[in-house]
Amino acid sequence: MSPVTIYTKGWCPYCSAAKDLLDRKGVAYREIDIEATAGARTEMIQRANGRSTVPQIFVGERHVGGCDDIHALDARGELDRLLAA
Repeated sequence: MSPVTIYTKGWCPYCSAAKDLLDRKGVAYREIDIEATAGARTEMIQRANGRSTVPQIFVGERHVGGCDDIHALDARGELDRLLAA
């Protein structure tokens, strides 16, 4: 399974929704709170090609996007395939 990284803020409902989806699928992920980790916001923006909202989700090195994006991938049946790669 490809490693998953999710950049979050502790109070963000979209972050919670994205993490809930991953939790329901039994996916382990590395969570990086951009408010609690020095330099994480800058790192996230660079990795996400300028996107500055949270969450920003990566599967391996592939940028998946945010909460709506990961839910859309799941609805199309593409998330499981991506995670298994």
